[in-house]
Amino acid sequence: MVKNLAVSIAGVVLKNPVMPASGTFGSGRMYSKFVDLSKLGAVAVKGVSMEPWEGNPPHRIAETPSGILNSIGLQNPGVEAWLDSDLPFLRRFDTKIIVNICGHTMDECAAVAQRLKSEPVDMLELNISCPNVSAGGMAFGLSADTVEKVVSAVKKSSMQPLIVKLSPNVTSIADIAKAAEASGADALSLINTVMGMQIDIHKRRPTLSNAIGGLSGPAIRPVAVRMVYQAARAVSIPIIGMGGIVDSDGAIEFLMAGATAVAVGTANFGNPSVMLEIIDGISKFMDENGVSDVNDFKKMME
Repeated sequence: MVKNLAVSIAGVVLKNPVMPASGTFGSGRMYSKFVDLSKLGAVAVKGVSMEPWEGNPPHRIAETPSGILNSIGLQNPGVEAWLDSDLPFLRRFDTKIIVNICGHTMDECAAVAQRLKSEPVDMLELNISCPNVSAGGMAFGLSADTVEKVVSAVKKSSMQPLIVKLSPNVTSIADIAKAAEASGADALSLINTVMGMQIDIHKRRPTLSNAIGGLSGPAIRPVAVRMVYQAARAVSIPIIGMGGIVDSDGAIEFLMAGATAVAVGTANFGNPSVMLEIIDGISKFMDENGVSDVNDFKKMME
């Protein structure tokens, strides 16, 4: 059987629907020792801001029984350093490049998009889980009003298709998804981490220096699948599903829920080859179930 694993997101064709989740793969340089990046549908890099960000003080990562809590703080060297070092490295591979952009204010987010306008990157991913300094530290993505404002501002400054990465820490993911689409988003990615906390009972204080962090890993997958399912029925733009994917079965769940592509995050830490295994697993499932086109998965739940 001739199979098609290619998917299209806002006119950008990926050879398969699997990519790393931004924030978990760095620039891809370290993982390239274990994974042929050319076999991935895309590489989504860690958040890039206009100026370097130091991130939060340690402890910044804590293991949980079924995932990881992190409070890294979007540490990155800034857009100029990323363009000088990481982009030339990624251009060596036959894969699509997605740059996750972040900022403390809407103007900062828009400035990164403006700076990348003429650069050879395929798509931008706007992180609206960043703390909006001008709004008292509330994340951009927690209300439809702020989502509309920041997405509109960044869309006006961008040349590449704009993916908007949604936070799960909201009352209605469908309303936030619709606000992002109405403001110009070309695609959505969800979910970002779920807010959580761990206490060291012996030291009698939070494990993380910031007390609260983002929970990722298998524990959040049912939440993520539910939110992708709801968002896919609220908007007409493509969705990249993520949250707790550790194998091809999990990836296929997201595709059936309505995602066009999937992103793998925490699982990469324990198994750098997991994305290649997931691609192979999706292909095997298609063979075993007579599915000729990976895009048909989303029709199975309609």
